[in-house]
Amino acid sequence: MSGINDMIQELSQDKEFKEAYEQEQTKLDIAVQVMKLREELNMTQREMASLVGKPQSTIARIESGNMNPSIKILNEIAERSGKKLTLSFN
Repeated sequence: MSGINDMIQELSQDKEFKEAYEQEQTKLDIAVQVMKLREELNMTQREMASLVGKPQSTIARIESGNMNPSIKILNEIAERSGKKLTLSFN
């Protein structure tokens, strides 16, 4: 194995590992998108939380990948930020 990607590819042969990895990857993708949006709006986590009517800890948990946010929460973030939530299946 030459690196982490090789290790992940090998471990992905195990169905349970693959499912867990994909779930974590989705949470991290959401985390990055929420953080990018917040930075684009030039807001702190506290300011974004106030905008969407959630505690700052909710924004922090989403951005750290420690929360699997519902579509409802993501839609609230999008709408109150003047954006539209879009999803895709790849």
